[in-house]
Amino acid sequence: MKRKVTKAVFPVAGLGTRFLPATKSIPKEIMTLVDRPLIQYAIDEARAAGIKEFIFVTSRGKGALEDYFDHAPELENSLRKKNKKELLATVKNTNMDSGAIAYIRQHRPLGLGHAVWCARRLIANEPFAVILPDDVIAAEKPCLQQMVEAHAETGGCMVAAMEVPPQKASSYGILDINEDMGSLVSVKGMIEKPEEDVAPSNLAVIGRYILTPKILSNLNQIKQGAGGEIQLTDAIAQEIEAGRDVYGYRFRGQRFDCGSKAGYLQATVSFGLARDELRDEFTQYLDELTTTRRAAQ
Repeated sequence: MKRKVTKAVFPVAGLGTRFLPATKSIPKEIMTLVDRPLIQYAIDEARAAGIKEFIFVTSRGKGALEDYFDHAPELENSLRKKNKKELLATVKNTNMDSGAIAYIRQHRPLGLGHAVWCARRLIANEPFAVILPDDVIAAEKPCLQQMVEAHAETGGCMVAAMEVPPQKASSYGILDINEDMGSLVSVKGMIEKPEEDVAPSNLAVIGRYILTPKILSNLNQIKQGAGGEIQLTDAIAQEIEAGRDVYGYRFRGQRFDCGSKAGYLQATVSFGLARDELRDEFTQYLDELTTTRRAAQ
């Protein structure tokens, strides 16, 4: 019997240096996309997938992240007195129940694999998800929910995957495909950030994973790999070498890399246009901006 995936790890210990000076005082994950912080999109996606336990791997300076999920009695009382019911409901949706959320410190920046390993005692012997909040995915059915439903049929390890231009392969973990079954591909290898001429495919791993607890044992044994970090893809590759199932899942949706300034701005425009109360005014502004720029040329 396959166990349900009810735990998720959120690696949020990074310094967010690409967004300095903003991230000097606030965690990158608190930066807002329209009116919700990046981390809220990740939490909402996890909830939709049936996640009940949320494990944050943090570092110094992330206190605002913890405060965000705490209750805010004064704010809630003020909204209640002013009869601002919609705003009150929005604020309450950010609250996390006592015991549902845990914080683990990653004391040294040794990579994604190390961040996941830091959560090993809370994961114990269960399958678990990993969500990277930098990767925001707009989808009719949330990406992790798609993966959890597929995983219920396959078991094993599963990574979210998308096609990328060959010249960008060196920015991703790339799948070596054994069998292509459409939405699912069985994987015979993974290479972290290969050069274009040695990349086995253009199917890249992005920030959603469903992993077996065996991954934690693998991470125990791994030495620093690409970039001097402990790579999660190396631990997944060990599962392949051991003959255990690893799948790539082509999710349905659009991924935005909000770890880059360009991706963050693209996401802001896309999510802004998707909002009914903003669409008309925002579209008019973009049209006027485009017209003005063309005239200037």
